[in-house]
Amino acid sequence: MSLTLHGIRNCDTVKKARSFLETHGVEHRFRDFKSEAPGEAELRRWCAAAGWETLLNRAGTTFRKLPEAERADMTEAKAIALMLAHPSLIKRPVAETGETVLVGFKPDTYASAFG
Repeated sequence: MSLTLHGIRNCDTVKKARSFLETHGVEHRFRDFKSEAPGEAELRRWCAAAGWETLLNRAGTTFRKLPEAERADMTEAKAIALMLAHPSLIKRPVAETGETVLVGFKPDTYASAFG
């Protein structure tokens, strides 16, 4: 299994996920959104797997700082456009194997998915 963990290096949740994977001996590659932002096709694939509502981080400061007009009447297309423009709007981390996409970090979910 080839696992890529996508996120932002300084994010506390990403740090927890990386620590979990390292502690459990799960080989993975880390990709930082700040230096290698995902493209539209990738975001569409993640949205198809996890749902755009799950992928869009509405709790973070980046979302809260957006003008009200950009936050209102959210659709998948609008969410993808915003995540392309502001990668910090992507909920972190995104763990991806060939067949699995997990958004966020929960130890129980990671244990089930990555043993």
